[in-house]
Amino acid sequence: MNGTLDEAKVRQVVTAVIDRKPRGYLATLTHFQRLVKLDLERRTARVENAFQSSPELMESIRTNLSRRYGPGLNVSFWVNPELIGGLRIKVGSDVYDGSVAARLAALDETF
Repeated sequence: MNGTLDEAKVRQVVTAVIDRKPRGYLATLTHFQRLVKLDLERRTARVENAFQSSPELMESIRTNLSRRYGPGLNVSFWVNPELIGGLRIKVGSDVYDGSVAARLAALDETF
């Protein structure tokens, strides 16, 4: 596929491991679950804006994130008035915070 997780394959692997019950299979399934969760987080983007984003801005963000992280990225948009202005984007463990609130917090730390 295009680098995205195939849900049918994941189910197939889990079913096969449960059916065969090899030694340490519960630990194997726990580790596999963790890897699947990490992959899903890596393929999920949360975009926060202080105000409702315009459709043009949302499409531009989707395009740029897909260019950077590849196809199959699930992008969700949230309104967070605490940001005051600007954007905060989280993709997996990557966080890009260009919000006014983050800039004010950084400025506060310098004093």
